[in-house]
Amino acid sequence: MLTGKQKSFLRSQAHELQPVVQIGKHIVTETVVDTTLKALEARELIKVSVLQNCLAAPKEVAVVLAQHAEAEVVQVIGRVIVLYKKSAKPANRIITNQIPK
Repeated sequence: MLTGKQKSFLRSQAHELQPVVQIGKHIVTETVVDTTLKALEARELIKVSVLQNCLAAPKEVAVVLAQHAEAEVVQVIGRVIVLYKKSAKPANRIITNQIPK
């Protein structure tokens, strides 16, 4: 579980990021989960864009996607979700090593 200070730091780091994953009409499919897992493993912090034709609310999508990917929801603003997951590979832990305790 992330503290408020940690979430604030992650939000500031995510500000410059572009969305890596897009959620469409079919909400959370196996392909979307796989893509999200690969992106989180490589980057630790990603943005997900929820398209206009998505049938679910962005907050619902964030919860479902975070559960499937075993990630933390940092923020949901409009149709953009920010997710964080500590990388299993120590070489990819750039953001994790910077998070305040």
